[in-house]
Amino acid sequence: MPDLPTINHAVILPDYNTNLVRAILSLKKGERPISNLKDNELLIKMEAAPCNPSDIAFIRGGYNIKKTIPAVPGFEGAGIAVEGGKDTRHFIGKRISSFTQADTDGTWAEYFITRAEDCLILRDEIDIKQAGCLSINPFTAFGLVEMALKQNCKTIIQNAGGGQIAEFVRILAGLNSMEVINIVRKEEHVQKLKADGASIVLNSTQENFKNELKVLAHQLGAGMAFDAVGGEQTGILLNTLPDHSKVIVYGGLAGGLLSAIEPFDIIFRDKKLIGFNLTEWKQSKTNEDFLRISDYLQQLIIDGKIRTKIQGEYKLDYVIDGIRAYIKSMSEGKIIFTP
Repeated sequence: MPDLPTINHAVILPDYNTNLVRAILSLKKGERPISNLKDNELLIKMEAAPCNPSDIAFIRGGYNIKKTIPAVPGFEGAGIAVEGGKDTRHFIGKRISSFTQADTDGTWAEYFITRAEDCLILRDEIDIKQAGCLSINPFTAFGLVEMALKQNCKTIIQNAGGGQIAEFVRILAGLNSMEVINIVRKEEHVQKLKADGASIVLNSTQENFKNELKVLAHQLGAGMAFDAVGGEQTGILLNTLPDHSKVIVYGGLAGGLLSAIEPFDIIFRDKKLIGFNLTEWKQSKTNEDFLRISDYLQQLIIDGKIRTKIQGEYKLDYVIDGIRAYIKSMSEGKIIFTP
């Protein structure tokens, strides 16, 4: 199509930097060429792309995904398919949500090229900013709760209880009659979660935290814990769970190695420590099952039952301001880039 752009305006990361401040300050809006589409690719005119913890880890070079530098960050987002390769032209004109960790330019841009298999067609009723946050957190929460359901868990434990995935886990667990023990680090978060309806919230900085967690875990028959933090928290979760239970690690907010794990719990008490990788989880689903899950989650969003909290919207020129606001208070919600 002759009116399609050949130059893309995007946020560019010149190099990885373990120093968070320097990594953020290195981000600049610049120009990138728009390459010719392959047969299975789509060109998406971006409307909303969030910043996630994985994006922060990525720009520091501390995430499992590395891209050719300079790179455009952003693992997910939503927009309109404006052009497609010969195998994807039926997508053109439709609103799309996409998630990809391929070694290509990301979503913090005016345009984004992605494979059709990494896209979801959006329902007309869904808010575009909510759609921009669809592909990672809601599916992660669904996948985690699905694992607990398969193990017939009555109760689950989760840390980072003030986060967005944790909120979705609470909602999905409640829809399936599961109790949730939430762990946070600040008393203000304890009060906020309880005001929002969470029945059990523990403060990990309190002196009796470990004992209280262990008592509750055994009383309520917790069979699984979701660990977004890592570090010492992993060991605490594993050590306090009853026998024959599992800790599912899906994040590393602590920024360090897993620690404080009691080896005899693994050897003699049939406790297991495993990871959750969203990409692998998606690949394990048939196309029919994945579309069914997508429709279910979109309907929950449309009905207002789950909703991503958004604290601010930023143009690409103000990427540094946006990320600073997000890091200052992640519990206040996502920030969205709206090119």
